[in-house]
Amino acid sequence: MDASSFATLHPYWPRDLLIPTYVANNRSMSEILVFLFSVSGVFLLVTWILSGQKVSGGKLGAWRRLAVCWFAVCGFIHGVIEGWFSLYYDIIPGDQSFLSQLWKEYSKGDSRYVIADNFTVCMETVTAWLWGPFSFWAVYAFLTNKPYRFVLQLIISLGQLYGAVLYFFTEHRDGYAHSELGHPVYFWFYFVFMNALWIIIPLSLIVDSWKQLSSAQTATDNKSLKSKTK
Repeated sequence: MDASSFATLHPYWPRDLLIPTYVANNRSMSEILVFLFSVSGVFLLVTWILSGQKVSGGKLGAWRRLAVCWFAVCGFIHGVIEGWFSLYYDIIPGDQSFLSQLWKEYSKGDSRYVIADNFTVCMETVTAWLWGPFSFWAVYAFLTNKPYRFVLQLIISLGQLYGAVLYFFTEHRDGYAHSELGHPVYFWFYFVFMNALWIIIPLSLIVDSWKQLSSAQTATDNKSLKSKTK
């Protein structure tokens, strides 16, 4: 029996992809998604409660609290879930650990993760070990009103945006070969929607950082100008 006869013994695209170590998940899609969204929800809820407390600069507004919640969820996803991939990408296809099964489920929307594609390994490693810790740092910075909080927001958001753009663009150049094009869950929800969040939200936070930092610099310039005219 030749190798091609084993090519479709997995749920990934392209259908002739060879993944010799692949073992099917023994957990359902619903179990995996409930875990992901439940833990993310816990991070969001706890951060929302903490961000409602008074800080040295006064209480945070609703939109600022939502931004802090976003960074808390990012810290979990980048640091834990993507951190797992960066450490165990080479054994995920045959591993039955919960987070490995999560990645095998997600790979139905992008099979680059079960073949340890060079771009995804590099991109996820940078994301996990830079933007994960930085996201938790941003949460701390906003909750304690640190003066560098918007600098952190800008750095993280630029990194996330750049990674997401490259993620989509590299797959576009591959002709969307690593997913079932048009599938309502695997393509549109897993691949498009879940990753588009890391374009839309960071882009809005970059604009916000621009305004905040520009306003601070304007105030500094005006103060310097007044001191010179005295």
